[in-house]
Amino acid sequence: MSYTERKKNKTGSTAGVRKPFKEVINVSMGDLHTSGLKPLSFVRQVLAACLYPQLVNSSRLPVDVRQRAQRLLGECVGGSIGSYTATAGIPEVVQRISEFITRRDGGVPSSPDNIYISPGSQWCLMNMLKVLVNSESSPRTGVLTPVPSHCTTTSSIVGLGGVIVPYYLTEENGWQLQVEELQRALDSAKGICNPVALYIINPGNPSGQVQSRKSMQEVIQFVRENRLFLLADEVYQDLVYGEHSEFISYKRVLAEMGPPHADTVELASFHSASKGFIGECGLRGGYVELVNLDPAVMKHIHTLFSTDSCAPVLGQMALDLMVNPPQPGDPSYPLDDMEREHIRKTLVHNVKRVSEVLNSLPGFCCQPVEGGAFAFPRLFLPPKAIQKAKEMGMQPDTFYCVRLLEEAGVLILPGCEYGQKEDTHHVRFCILNPQETMEEVLRRISCFHTQFMREVS
Repeated sequence: MSYTERKKNKTGSTAGVRKPFKEVINVSMGDLHTSGLKPLSFVRQVLAACLYPQLVNSSRLPVDVRQRAQRLLGECVGGSIGSYTATAGIPEVVQRISEFITRRDGGVPSSPDNIYISPGSQWCLMNMLKVLVNSESSPRTGVLTPVPSHCTTTSSIVGLGGVIVPYYLTEENGWQLQVEELQRALDSAKGICNPVALYIINPGNPSGQVQSRKSMQEVIQFVRENRLFLLADEVYQDLVYGEHSEFISYKRVLAEMGPPHADTVELASFHSASKGFIGECGLRGGYVELVNLDPAVMKHIHTLFSTDSCAPVLGQMALDLMVNPPQPGDPSYPLDDMEREHIRKTLVHNVKRVSEVLNSLPGFCCQPVEGGAFAFPRLFLPPKAIQKAKEMGMQPDTFYCVRLLEEAGVLILPGCEYGQKEDTHHVRFCILNPQETMEEVLRRISCFHTQFMREVS
């Protein structure tokens, strides 16, 4: 029962009650386009020409757009996006993803034979968990998972019959990962489950941290010593804001550590067209690159990925456009560069303002957001607020979020949905909004929070 329904039961109907806002602002989802930022013109123009090939001969589109669409269509069976593709994806697109990875990682080789395109990175991750988690084993299979963490992944682990082995990110240190905490989590699993994998999110979701090279080296050393499979969720790699932060892939760090790590640690690295500047969530395009897997396991993975024939072709094309954007000298480059810079400046502004405003409010503490799509501030609630939440049958941060929605028209999500240390409370909200929308969100939160804290103090 919602807060409104419970209130209605006690005080009568709430119908016709005037709210101090005209519309609800939804900042609960990490969806660039739903949040109000515009799609990249080059991406949409190429996809439009692929959907309606007559546009390839139209002078209304830039020549490089038409050339890219013509190339992509030529790589489809029958020259149509309506055709099936190979299980791993259109071979030429997979090859170009491999070349992108090599460029990104400073020349570290990447083989297209180790890359599978899928309907989104979570689909890839789910399939890898199917390989790792044995629902019939005794003891059950465990996966070390960060707290806080993406709730879809934790649900997948449990749904497959696995056990979540939580390790806690250090909030007071900017949500950084401590290898000592990994060891504590691993030790806690003894007698309960058999841990086989470590799941990492970098940049963090919802915590917004970016791992340093030193931290990643410690993680790689840890998984090698404990014979764990490394699952690296790196879908927010393009969204890094911290002045001294830099995204480095686990694949690169592993390779640069050299033997014995580089040729023994098993790694699955995930990326997606849903995140970053492209933000094409609805097209469902992601990929996984696999490192150091046994050939027999690779054969099984190929069979597993074949169950859905192929990923959506538009999603595959979106990945191609993500890894090969317009370059200086291309007709589409000036506009594409301007649009990307606008998104980047907007997000940098939002990150700064979120920190400034929330940390100025009593009862809020927001760690710096170095990357990703969300802020995850801690909420210090007075005992009276916690007691009210208990009376309503809610978690305290859920109670806060419901009140914020009903009284200020801002939809955010409670930290209890993502995991948090006992007796702590958080909220998660998206920062992928136009500046004016983010300013209105922060204004509403400030007004509501001041009144709410006064009421429950």
